[in-house]
Amino acid sequence: MNKILRFILALAETVVNSARIEGDSIVVGVRPYKSRRRRCPLCGCVCGVHDGRSTPRRWRTLDIGASKCYLEYAPVRVRCPKHGVHVESVPWARPKSRFTRPFEDWVAWMAVYCTMSAVAEACRVEWHSVGGICKRVFDDLQQATGSARFDGVRRIGIDETSYKRGHKYLTVVVDHDRGCLIWAAEGWGKEVLRRFLRDELTREQRLSIEVVTADGCRWIKTLVKRWCPRAEWVMDPFHVVSWMNDALDSVRCEEWQVAKKAARAATPRRKGPGRPAAGDEAPQAAKRLADEAKAIKGSRFALVKGRENLTERQKAKLDQLKSAGSRLFRAWELKEDLRAVYRAKDAAEAEALLDDWLHRAAYCKIPKVVEVEKKVRRRRDDILRSISLNISNARVESINNKIKVTVKMGYGFRNTDNLVALLMLRCSDTKPQLPWKQKTKTVKAA
Repeated sequence: MNKILRFILALAETVVNSARIEGDSIVVGVRPYKSRRRRCPLCGCVCGVHDGRSTPRRWRTLDIGASKCYLEYAPVRVRCPKHGVHVESVPWARPKSRFTRPFEDWVAWMAVYCTMSAVAEACRVEWHSVGGICKRVFDDLQQATGSARFDGVRRIGIDETSYKRGHKYLTVVVDHDRGCLIWAAEGWGKEVLRRFLRDELTREQRLSIEVVTADGCRWIKTLVKRWCPRAEWVMDPFHVVSWMNDALDSVRCEEWQVAKKAARAATPRRKGPGRPAAGDEAPQAAKRLADEAKAIKGSRFALVKGRENLTERQKAKLDQLKSAGSRLFRAWELKEDLRAVYRAKDAAEAEALLDDWLHRAAYCKIPKVVEVEKKVRRRRDDILRSISLNISNARVESINNKIKVTVKMGYGFRNTDNLVALLMLRCSDTKPQLPWKQKTKTVKAA
């Protein structure tokens, strides 16, 4: 029976003393090998006993059939010369956990592919325990690799993404070559990013980084130049075009306000409520101005779309703006010309197109577009570098979308550390393995 239970429960360095049934559960009495007893849970060294045997504790392990199964043992507290007084470590569970390692690995694997409520229902644990389990599994996997998990990183992307209302952000770092998340932390700003560049990476790893992609934040560029002197800074095309889209929408709102005021001024005031009397009808000029204001207001989605994605109705709206000689259509053309820079065949063509766009945007006499032109001119070399290297922050944006989906599936997270651990398990290449796929030292079947 001893060998059978050790084999079924994947127990290593453990002796089975007894087994009994309590209600609808199975309780297995165990103890560690003598060589594994009285050890500090932090450093693993053999320590002296601080006090006597405590009351028996139970660890939830993998189910046997349809019944829950628990391991029972009475650990003692030990006094470590370095870490102080702690409960002794046990070979079947991680420190400060009431679940066995195989059970936690199973729950963490389920959490990668299911919602936390579904995992709690399938594994028969409380939903708030799933987050703590993911945190312990990820910390164990991270400790096993150490700083070596950043070896071979050459091209990275940096971004911030919101995970909670109230301007709560996560800073994420993505490896473009592997296409996965390699680091995430709560907060944003210089101090958070400095923790990654200075504390997480070694000097050799910082020097090996060749390309860094990000948005137009100057403080990110400053930190990258400080800690990764050999890295080439690349401006993300998505953010450049988004600047122009924001300016285009501002111009649309301004044009709509002007057209609406003109239509109101051309419409005569009515003498009283009810149906308009004879002579109170709006003249044709006022109706035409009102239609123009309505067309400008309804052109929002047509303006942000690319030329190749327009529907026939949206093309008609743009043709109407063109025939009216609106500056809104000129701003849309400049937006499309800026997008054409990123579709150039080579860097030389892109440089010529960008310089031509900067010249026309600077003299377009549209204040919002001129502001974008100044921002683009300051980052001209960074934009051209993204074209020559053929890289963008698209991979980072896809990871951000997975983060949004994870937060939505969990309906928010109270503990940010647990959220970061779950994101690393889902979006990085550090994946939890099922217990029966791991190489575990267990007793061989007789």
